[in-house]
Amino acid sequence: MLDKLIGPVTGLLDKFIEDKDQKAQLAHEIGTMAEKHGQEIALAQIALNTADAKGNWFQSSWRPLCGHICVLGLAVNFLVSPIAAGFGVTVPQADMSVMMPVLMGMLGLGGLRSFERVKGVIK
Repeated sequence: MLDKLIGPVTGLLDKFIEDKDQKAQLAHEIGTMAEKHGQEIALAQIALNTADAKGNWFQSSWRPLCGHICVLGLAVNFLVSPIAAGFGVTVPQADMSVMMPVLMGMLGLGGLRSFERVKGVIK
C-alpha cells in the first residue's frame, strides 16, 4: 500500500520544493521508508525469536514436541498397527479425533506460508 503512495507523494515535492538536491534527498527518504519499516519489523521479530529460544527446554520446544507426538500417533494408527495386525499382534490406537485438528492446524499454517510465498505476498 505504501508503494502506491510513494509516486504521488514524490510528485508533490516538485510543486513545493525548488532545490533539486533537497527534493532528490526527500524523494529517496520517502522511497526507502517502507523498506526501513520492514527491516525494523524483521529485526524486532528476530529479537523476539531469540528471546523465546533462550527460555527453558519446555518453552523452546513445546511446538516441535507437539508435532512429534501428533506424527507419532499418526504413525502408530496408520503404519504400526496395520503392520502388527498382519502378524496377529494388536496395538492400541490413539484417538485421532483429538489429535488430527492439532496436526492439521500445524500443517495448515505451513501450507498458508507456502501459499503466500507462491502468490508473492511475502518475499
